[in-house]
This record gives sequence, C-alpha cells and structure tokens, in this order.
Amino acid sequence: MLFTESHPSVLDFELRSGWHVEARGLCHGDICVPFTGPTDARSMATALGMPVVEADGMLAIGPRSTDHVLASIQAPLLTLPDVRTGQAFELTSLRGKKVLLLAWASW
Repeated sequence: MLFTESHPSVLDFELRSGWHVEARGLCHGDICVPFTGPTDARSMATALGMPVVEADGMLAIGPRSTDHVLASIQAPLLTLPDVRTGQAFELTSLRGKKVLLLAWASW
C-alpha cells in the first residue's frame, strides 16, 4: 500500500488493507491479531508484521508475512497512472490473467 502522506488515517488503512480495529484486536475475516497499541497506520502495520518504509513524505506498507513467506498470493488493490496516458490504471482490471509486476529503481 502506498500512501501519499506519512500519517494516513486509520479509516484509510482499514479500507486499503482489509484489516479492521475491533475490541478483539486487528481483524480480517476470521483472523484476529491482539492489538492494544496506538491506532495509527504505522503501529497497526507493525503489529501485523507488515514492513513499513517512509520517504519523501510518503508511507509504503508491504504485505503481511509470516516467516518471510507471503500469507496470500492475492495482490493488493493497486491504482497507478498509465505511463502513456496518465489515466488511472487499476490492477484489478487484469483479474484472472497472469501478471508480472516489475519494480525498478535507479539507486
């Protein structure tokens, strides 16, 4: 998940991650992780075992993993600008097709 601000709201985190703050902790479907920490996106992601990176006023949160293995092969909701048209492109439009996502950086 990529947030354009370094402190996204709890509601934004819940909508994008699928995890919700409940009395039992952080829950997603039948799975609940005990949580009593401060309710901010960074603390919740850390409690869930999601890697967190902050740079240039943005916050990036990776998928939850256990023992360095992804818990699911389902890709997160992802919307990026099309490099040719600049229009929003949603990864979900490719559902049911094989997709290769390549991330590259010059550094």
